[in-house]
Amino acid sequence: MVAGEAADVKGTTDVPGPAAGADEEPPDMRSGVAELLQVRARAEQGPSPRATEQQHARGKLTVRERLDLLFDPGTFREIEQLRRHRATGFGLQDRRPSTDGVVTGWGEVAGRTVFVYAHDFRIFGGSLGEAHAEKIHKVMDLAEAAGAPLVSLNDGAGARIQEGVTALAGYGGIFRRIVRASGVIPQISVILGPCAGGATYAPALTDFVFMVRDTSQMYITGPDVVKAVTGEDVTHEQLGGAQVHGSVSGAATHVCDSERECLEEVRYLLSLLPSNNRELPPVVVADDPPERRSEALLDIVPPDPKRSYDMRAVIEEIVDHGEFFEMHSRWATNIICAFARFEGHVVGIVGNQPAAMAGVLDIHASEKAARFVQTCDAFSIPLVTLVDVPGFLPGTDQEHDGIIRHGAKLLYAYCNATVPRIQVILRKAYGGAYIVMDSRSIGADLSFAWPTNEIAVMGAEGAANVVFRREIAAAPDPEAVRAQRIKEYRQELMHPYYAAQRGLVDDVIDPAETRAVLVDALAMLRSKDARLPSRKHGNLPM
Repeated sequence: MVAGEAADVKGTTDVPGPAAGADEEPPDMRSGVAELLQVRARAEQGPSPRATEQQHARGKLTVRERLDLLFDPGTFREIEQLRRHRATGFGLQDRRPSTDGVVTGWGEVAGRTVFVYAHDFRIFGGSLGEAHAEKIHKVMDLAEAAGAPLVSLNDGAGARIQEGVTALAGYGGIFRRIVRASGVIPQISVILGPCAGGATYAPALTDFVFMVRDTSQMYITGPDVVKAVTGEDVTHEQLGGAQVHGSVSGAATHVCDSERECLEEVRYLLSLLPSNNRELPPVVVADDPPERRSEALLDIVPPDPKRSYDMRAVIEEIVDHGEFFEMHSRWATNIICAFARFEGHVVGIVGNQPAAMAGVLDIHASEKAARFVQTCDAFSIPLVTLVDVPGFLPGTDQEHDGIIRHGAKLLYAYCNATVPRIQVILRKAYGGAYIVMDSRSIGADLSFAWPTNEIAVMGAEGAANVVFRREIAAAPDPEAVRAQRIKEYRQELMHPYYAAQRGLVDDVIDPAETRAVLVDALAMLRSKDARLPSRKHGNLPM
């Protein structure tokens, strides 16, 4: 946590002194309005042209340039623009710029109300003090009360050291409000500069985190502290850059190449989310025929369970216009989590990815999917689960790092979800992973399967080796016996209709008709009303 850059705001004061002496006539309303406009203009310009030049030299936009990209033109309404800190000591009494380094207010994104707080790095390095925090608290309270999404544009140097513990208390108030609004309104964090120390927990608590390559960093302790404690030399980018959090830690939901692209994606995400948990996501007019067949699906998925393919190609064929918005696209790539539309209605898609690690479930994939399922359930977004899973990833690393506990998170999330849930088994579905991937047994409303599906405890080869191991070992020709037993096991227990005959699959469908089947099923389930038992809350396996 650092003090921030304050050189360009020394002596700043935007509030004029008395306009008239004791014996002078008070100013009329017109002159008062003219003075107000001048005060506002100075506040909007920022501390100095030099500070703006420095911001641009870092490859970053100013706070108001960012707001212009986020909101529909002319809709942003700022509050507490003239707020100034009241701290003294360490020269702060001489540096009291308007806004105190954070711009707060609301505007419209595609005609819908969205609240925002945005750090201004040009003022105290965007560091958080008492007044700064109180402004954020106020806009967070307003967002929750109005039932509208909250976006934070983070570009701050942490707590303002000169204000001591009051700055730390300000962060506590932010964290408490994020948790209170969790699942009530969508909360989106956009990292557009440094975000260090305790400040990082605000993005970590929100629903979605966007970062920009080369200019965004998040870390608890910076490179200097890391070197002092561990002796390790590491750059800001290597420690907490966008690439690290997008592909290694999983802290970033989205990684973008520029601020402009980033804010465009934030706008697009907002178009897929409801304003709050009492509303449904926005519906758009769909001109992609709901009954559209896709013959390509007959060739995309190979019948051989050992051959890979890209699940994204399947998603493109079944959703409206082939458009979907993927979460965590670079992290835990063995599972896909994405928003898309069916007949104009928003749906969350979870799908195993055979092109990465054969689509197995591991610790990271389980966490990624569990978080996404919870988010969809919180905001009334139906779930479609595309299954092609060989099981959980075996190995001592996975077991020792807690695959049981982490896998249970995904199981819990599905079992706890009350939104419409549809499972589609494309090919293989083995072992406990089949159950966890929203099987009928844990509450999926409907389960469909393609004619190539194999639902079993394990693959035929492994099953035959276990069940018939003694017979195989004693046979004169073990390989011939093994091949015969594998064939028998597959014919008896792994044929496409075995699960359907036992009511675990509602129907075996033509892959080309998958879109039409899903559109009909989702329409039927739109009025679903499922309620959980009365309780304070469940006890999620953390």
